[in-house]
Amino acid sequence: MNPDGFAADLARKPEVLRRLADRLSESSPWAGVVPQGIERVLLVGMGSSAYAGGVAAARMRARGLIAVADLASSRLLPAWGPGTLVVATSASGGSAETLDALRRIPDGVHAVALTNTAGSPIVEYCDSVVDLMADREDSGVACRSYQHTLALMMALELHLAGESADCLVRSILKAANATEHLLDTESAWRPRLAELLLGPAGTHLAAPAHRFCSAQQGALMLREGPRRAAVGCETGDWSHVDVYLTKSTDYRLLVFAGSEWEAQLSEWTAARDSTVVAVGGSLPGAQFELRYPGDDDDDVRLLTEVLVPELLAARSWQEQVAGS
Repeated sequence: MNPDGFAADLARKPEVLRRLADRLSESSPWAGVVPQGIERVLLVGMGSSAYAGGVAAARMRARGLIAVADLASSRLLPAWGPGTLVVATSASGGSAETLDALRRIPDGVHAVALTNTAGSPIVEYCDSVVDLMADREDSGVACRSYQHTLALMMALELHLAGESADCLVRSILKAANATEHLLDTESAWRPRLAELLLGPAGTHLAAPAHRFCSAQQGALMLREGPRRAAVGCETGDWSHVDVYLTKSTDYRLLVFAGSEWEAQLSEWTAARDSTVVAVGGSLPGAQFELRYPGDDDDDVRLLTEVLVPELLAARSWQEQVAGS
């Protein structure tokens, strides 16, 4: 893992996303992979893969599909048997817990590997393979592969619902444009966000339930690269689990906008003079609001917004290495 490689991986996001959109506009990568008669979907993975899976499964359930996401390490995976599609996600294709989960699935289940690494161990345990098409991440950090995991799980959602991927292709292209905008304007916003958010007591991130993975992944990026304390929370749940820290710490919060529960969060943070940054929308009392093209579209937000903490993490990591 290296910080310069991480920054370079992030810089290639628009290019690689547009290539993914081109591929999805041609045909669904799930066609011929998902057999007929699938009645249930189980998404398994660890870390970034699990974060993406949690939101993807919730989106599927909202369409009336039977779908769950679980940590591959769980001993309580559903024993659904025939008629079940298991999608095991591992960018490297070698996550020990995910390989173990595949060894434990019941007979008659159709398993698909969603991976960024051709010929990796996960392929041996699955009936089919779907390529993440994120290109090699030289930093060793799952950034583009996380973004592509979301996009391809959204494509699976549409495939299972029998719908065209045209809307998804448009969202991916908008996300590529939004990502490019954030990269091009980084010098105008990133130093100020670093000053506001990278505090002595760590960084907190909140996102609405339907995009909770953005808060989880953003916090992971700050922990994984520069090894900074960071925690992700769901915006509504924030008032039940994180609010307490606003009273006793130098509390710094990045809010991914779009939750109907932001008003109660803002009431608490304003009363206790917490530092708040809003991304992708407006928030009462925020010290800074970062907007980008397409941030009025939830799917564009989902595919774009985590770049903000990723860039904070990359530059903080580079500064640490340069100063060591």
